[in-house]
Amino acid sequence: MLYRRIRFLVAATISYNLIEAVVALTAGTAASSSALIGFGLDSVIEVSSALAVAWQFTGSDPEAREKVALKVIAVSFFALAAFVTFDALRSLLGSGEAEHSTVGLVLAAVSLAVMPFLSYAQRRAGRELGSASAVADSKQTLLCTYLSGVLLVGLALNSLFGWSWADPISALVIAGVALKEGREAWRGDSCCSPAEALVAHADGAPDDCACSPGCACCYSSRDA
Repeated sequence: MLYRRIRFLVAATISYNLIEAVVALTAGTAASSSALIGFGLDSVIEVSSALAVAWQFTGSDPEAREKVALKVIAVSFFALAAFVTFDALRSLLGSGEAEHSTVGLVLAAVSLAVMPFLSYAQRRAGRELGSASAVADSKQTLLCTYLSGVLLVGLALNSLFGWSWADPISALVIAGVALKEGREAWRGDSCCSPAEALVAHADGAPDDCACSPGCACCYSSRDA
């Protein structure tokens, strides 16, 4: 049942992000918006992350594929951080000003509303199953929420006040978050994975699965 739920969530993530990528890249090219183009490329990276989880759970032994899936997700975070940093610095150095984009504003608002729910569902299912890769993928989706907020604020400030510097500054913060999440996903292969070991004792004592502090796969009843 949990495998089926994760497969459904992965399919939903891939479908939404493919649509998001096409819309963002098209609108970004039309408006010469580096923020929109970066957002579209982020959606492409999210698809690669979701595909890694989908590949893991199509096998007969998903746990055996966990390490490879985590590495793919980590690399996608690093790639996103590198691109956002490069694009933000390029914008700050005055490579060109973006035009107003109504499509971009609507897309950012919709993603800001949808992504938190999708990320929560992914994280909950991943923790119940004890899958570090599914939890890491949920963080990728949550990062898209932050990027949606940054995009929305950046496009709005640029449209209303002509503050072209607002978006790249915020994007550099997001790049730092992406780098942090990538490092956690890269180290996630040391996590324990049996689901029953991830649940905290009813008396509130620490779990006995020997997870390292802050490990993405660790689960307690407080996080449910």
